[in-house]
Amino acid sequence: MNDLVTKARAISTPAPQPTLTINPVTLPAPGRGRPLDLRITAPISGDHLPIILLSHGHGPSLYIPSKDGYGPLVDFYAAHGFVVIQPTHANSKVAGLGKDTPGYPFFWQSRLDDMTLILDSLSAIEQAVPLLAGRLDASRVAAVGHSLGGQTVGMLLGAGLTDTADPAVTRVRQPEPRIKAGVLLAAPGLGGDSLSDYARANYTTLNPDFSTLTTRTLVVAGDADDSPHLTTRGAEWHVDPYRHAPGAEALLTLFGGKHGLGGIAGYDAKETDDEDPERLAITQRLTLAYLRTALDIDGSSWPEAMAALEAHAPDVGRADFKTA
Repeated sequence: MNDLVTKARAISTPAPQPTLTINPVTLPAPGRGRPLDLRITAPISGDHLPIILLSHGHGPSLYIPSKDGYGPLVDFYAAHGFVVIQPTHANSKVAGLGKDTPGYPFFWQSRLDDMTLILDSLSAIEQAVPLLAGRLDASRVAAVGHSLGGQTVGMLLGAGLTDTADPAVTRVRQPEPRIKAGVLLAAPGLGGDSLSDYARANYTTLNPDFSTLTTRTLVVAGDADDSPHLTTRGAEWHVDPYRHAPGAEALLTLFGGKHGLGGIAGYDAKETDDEDPERLAITQRLTLAYLRTALDIDGSSWPEAMAALEAHAPDVGRADFKTA
């Protein structure tokens, strides 16, 4: 029970259960520059457990942009039935790759390769971690990404990318078929004229093509998430994936939400520019409900959560859904 949360309690969830974290789990990754370290958090009991791959962002903290961040999301998802796998991507300050490494600073291709390696290694992970042996449901995999992690997950869901510094780098992707649904949390929007002068000059891979993103996706954006170092368009920039991706079927807008979306990256953390327990709880519960429905775990979770949000917390956020 969290006494700081009131309205979000009306959005029902399954009963939470105890979890365990296995850390680190290391996968060999020849050619990457160093092995891939993972943190895995899972319910103690249960079988046929769905999986979430969680891609961290590129924030100012030392440890949160790594496998060791995002506890508020990870613990919540695991307590409600998911196995959450967190890689430390190459852009991590604490355990990433150096400035002289190709792909710096965002390492977009390396980040995609990390996620593919995890999917390729699920059987090896089960063998290495007795707690998980025979319990993973590889047919129910989702990907969740925050900020730069949202770009990574967007590409796994089918989005493309162009590097304006190298026109030869035009990446048209097919969706990763093993990932059945995704959540983009404060993800980057369109490139080109939408970017600030600084971003156009320094972040030349912030040029996504959402037209090929066809996997079922929930976009989450704060209406106060203004990132002037990245875009001239204010918070609306983070809504672009919903507007332009065919698979982005739903949008959760958090009123007053900034880039931290209430505190998803960590409790009392430097990353959180808008720490708010109610907003965090809405983010946790709505994204959980979406994934439970999108992965065919409980078809009523998402529609019931949207109705509860509208009835009990209309001043905290709004859910929109595209109709055919």
